[in-house]
This record gives sequence, structure tokens and C-alpha cells, in this order.
Amino acid sequence: MLKQAFIYSIIFVAIVFKLSIFPMFNSGDTALGSKAHPIKIMLTPSVEANKVTTSADALVEYLHQKTGLFYTASVPSSFMVVVESFGSGAADIALTNTFSYVLAHEKYGAEAAMMVLRRHGEKTYRGQIITRSDNGIASLNDLQGKSFAYVDAASTSGYILPKALLEQRKITPSQIVFGNKHDIVVTMVYQKQVDAGATYYSAPDTATKEYLDARVRVKRQFPDVFEKVKILELTEEIPNDPLVFRKNFPTDIRNLIIKSLIEFQQTPKGKTVLFDTYSIEGLIPTHDSNYETLRTMIRKYGGDVQAVLARKK
Repeated sequence: MLKQAFIYSIIFVAIVFKLSIFPMFNSGDTALGSKAHPIKIMLTPSVEANKVTTSADALVEYLHQKTGLFYTASVPSSFMVVVESFGSGAADIALTNTFSYVLAHEKYGAEAAMMVLRRHGEKTYRGQIITRSDNGIASLNDLQGKSFAYVDAASTSGYILPKALLEQRKITPSQIVFGNKHDIVVTMVYQKQVDAGATYYSAPDTATKEYLDARVRVKRQFPDVFEKVKILELTEEIPNDPLVFRKNFPTDIRNLIIKSLIEFQQTPKGKTVLFDTYSIEGLIPTHDSNYETLRTMIRKYGGDVQAVLARKK
């Protein structure tokens, strides 16, 4: 009897020890990161969904191996879906665009933890207005009464700032459409479906002179896109896209994920995944204050953030 009691005591101590050392992994099947309750990641829909999905699979696999937690990854249909997912519980983490982050922070308390790092350490980008090189459009003024394509109503570079630029010049397109992705807008301009469009801009590589703006996303399909589609004008600089965690996301798991992402981007596969999918070099730590400049832009060009939330496309 004493022997049996002794064995039970050892088992009890072992269980208590395990739970104290590994609390995040032993909270039952309903714990965040368990197989029944995986951490939900959303990735910005700026490129083809199948391309992002392939990259997401590699990222999820790496995070699972490094953290022991379970994840699911999805590609939403629009930036606004990302924003609302922080309110509905459909997203725990998202790599999204800057404007969507400002909305998600304002409405649901989501918090930026990392920022995209572009080629050669660039921490900002711009919006660009593009058109065909052979249609006689030489300046923004020539867009008066022309058809125009934006990316998404929550896209900073593909809507907010380009739209403000046209309004400042008192230019009113005859028709406005939304492509939902940057590469689709470039394709629409290339194929003459619209007269002009707005997408993101990144400066050419300083060493190789390689183009890095949104046109590069369709280069494989349209090798002459840089000759056929030109840039008319650029917007002001925009802080790079953030990696965002939902409000009240557990700090210990958050720190573990950030550490794993930093390690992931240092691996050959991680570098390839990030560059092929988003044309970025990696992610660096950031915080909400780095996006105050964008809030200033919104107030300057688009009014109060709450008012923007109420707008429809």
C-alpha cells in the first residue's frame, strides 16, 4: 500500500512539474495552439492566392516544428476581410497592409509587432499611378474622364493615397473598378481593360537596377510589361506593411512566434518564400507608433479613421 502511494506521489509530482515547465502546451485540447484550436494566420491578398498558399504551407510547417504549436493559414478575399477577422475571431495573426492595420487597431485593438523589410533595408514604399506607354496619356491631367482601376478600398498604395492624388488635381475618372490585387490591376492596364490604375511602388534595386514595383508581379506572363506599362506619378512614402497580432494574444506565445519568424527568414527556404511571395527581405520588430505617420495621412486626405471605416467602396 505504501509502495502504491509512493508511486502515485511520484506521478503527481511529475505531472505538476511538466505543467509548470510547459504551461502553454498543456492546457488541454481547447488551448490556443492545440490541434483542436490552432493559431489562425491570415496573409495579405496582394498576389495570386495559390502563390501565397504555397508559401503559407512552408511557413506553417516551420512554425509548427519550431514551436510545437498548430497553425492554419488562409488568404482572404480582401483587405477589409482581414480587418473584420480581428473582430470575429477568425484571425489571431495577419500580415496585412498598413491601412488595414490602422483600421484593425482602431476598431479591434490589433497590435503591430513586426514590419516588412524591403530590398536593402527599405522601411517605406509608395503608391504609383500607371498607364500604357502607347495611349497618349502623358500626365495625371490626361486621366480626366478616363477609366481607372484601384486595388482595394483598404489598400494604402492601391487606393487611399492615389485617390487623394487624383482628387488634389481635381481629376475625375469616368469609370472606377477594383482589381482586388496589385498584379490584377497591372494586368488590366496592360491589356487595355482600363486606361490607368494604382498599385504599390518600390524603387529599382540600386545595384542591379532591377524593377521592384508591382509590374514585376506579371513579368513572367508579360515579359514586355516594363516597356508597355509606365509610371505616371508616385504618392508620398508609406510605412511598410506590418505583421499584426490580435488584442490580448498571449505574450509568451507571441514572443515565441516572433523568435521563430526571425529564424525562418534567416534560412535559405525562408528567404526564398518571403521574396518570391512578397518581394521582401524579411521582418523586423516594430510597434504601433511607427504607423502614426499613416494616421496623419488619413486625416489629411481621407478624414477621421472612424469615418473611413464607415465608407463603402
